[in-house]
Amino acid sequence: MTATRTAWQGPMARVDATGSAVAPGTIGAPGHAGHGDAGHADHARTGDAHRPETTVGTHTRGDVILDLQNISLSFGGVKALTDISFDVCEHEIRAIIGPNGAGKSSMLNVINGVYHPQQGRIVFRGQERRQMHPTAAARQGIARTFQNIALFKGMTVLDNIMTGRNTQFRTGVFAHALWWGPARAEEMQHRRRVEEVIDFLEIQAIRKTPVGRLPYGLQKRVELARALAAEPSMLLLDEPMAGMNVEEKQDMCRFILDVNQQFGTTIVLIEHDMGVVMDISDRVVVLDYGKKIGDGTPEEVKSNPDVIRAYLGTSH
Repeated sequence: MTATRTAWQGPMARVDATGSAVAPGTIGAPGHAGHGDAGHADHARTGDAHRPETTVGTHTRGDVILDLQNISLSFGGVKALTDISFDVCEHEIRAIIGPNGAGKSSMLNVINGVYHPQQGRIVFRGQERRQMHPTAAARQGIARTFQNIALFKGMTVLDNIMTGRNTQFRTGVFAHALWWGPARAEEMQHRRRVEEVIDFLEIQAIRKTPVGRLPYGLQKRVELARALAAEPSMLLLDEPMAGMNVEEKQDMCRFILDVNQQFGTTIVLIEHDMGVVMDISDRVVVLDYGKKIGDGTPEEVKSNPDVIRAYLGTSH
């Protein structure tokens, strides 16, 4: 992989008079109302002026947005997660890595409310969450993609992405069935938002194509588009590059970095490609057999003896 944290400015980025990359104004900033045309890649990374910041390598991150404390999850006698604690800071890319069966997807399912841990605390934006339902998590600004593509194969790309706007609708089902008055105006507004996401991810040419006829790499991009359509403040990506070739991975890296840098979206990423993880992540947490064995910057994780033995290979 050739992607670096400072190389990408994005397919839609423009340059102002000072030479700085400025985010496209049409799509707005997911989870950060009011950025719009004023959205700036550096501002998205550093956050508001009053927010205390911490430096990770050459990058800065904001306050802790998600704090997982002593999380334990079991299915009968099988322990999927055991006493795991880590946090996620606003605007960062936080990677979760580990061998197959380490508990990575279970942890994402805990974060967005699919699973409820038997022990531990989950604090999101300063409030403890108990028995969170996935719909409630989505309304709070948490969106995700899945390890196995979960799209409606018979529907077009446009219609699939529109489903990501469900939590944004305010008018009732009956009004939408008649497509009349406020419901019609609201749907047109949501469609404009979806078209902006389509432009941002460069999938205009396939917007009317049924998803089932698309190659795998494009289906993965459509799934990312559906998640972005919800305008999340936190985006959970479960192996977004699994099964992709090198070129497709480079494209996906570029879009992930664009979303993070231009919109300030916090990203929690599961990925097996260590080149990708080390290139684009701010911090990495490492799981093995449901336990945390490493946590830190990519450089710290690469030099951690426990991580080397369990995952990266024996050091000689």
